Amino acid sequence: MTERTGERADVLDILAEQRKTFLITLRNLDDEQARTRSTVSELTLGGLLRHVATTEQHWIDTIRTLDDTAEFDLESAMEQYFMRDDDTVAGLLERYEAIAKETETFVAGLEDLDLQVPLPTAPWAPERQWWSARKVLLHIIRETAHHSGHADIIRESLDGANTTRQQGADAGMTFD
Repeated sequence: MTERTGERADVLDILAEQRKTFLITLRNLDDEQARTRSTVSELTLGGLLRHVATTEQHWIDTIRTLDDTAEFDLESAMEQYFMRDDDTVAGLLERYEAIAKETETFVAGLEDLDLQVPLPTAPWAPERQWWSARKVLLHIIRETAHHSGHADIIRESLDGANTTRQQGADAGMTFD
């Protein structure tokens, strides 16, 4: 197998690391727990899982389509923060895994990370902006990391589980 190197490999590796860290917060969680609010926030682990998957897919589609007439859909964006009644943790995890594989394949085949991508306009950004594909990918990483922090707090509030301790346990560390 050929080892990936260079900027593209680095970006994909960091995104994979951020996904892995985020997914620790969902270990051994059932559907009821994934829907449970454990803080004053409306956010739940299932809702965050749905959101990070949808966000990644949205931004890859934004690069893929290069639609210079796109507009941000605030209503659907707000919906994605909630785990629907017909969602399951297993189903959402499968979807996220499929989106991650799609991202890897798409980015590996992307000719140029300097490709200019038109962003959807939004109430807070009414003028069309253009980002490089690289910046869009870095934005996906930032979004995943941002929500990973939320997820860690929610999980710790839910049952005391903690990403840092789980990573230590994965590495063979024991805690008193």
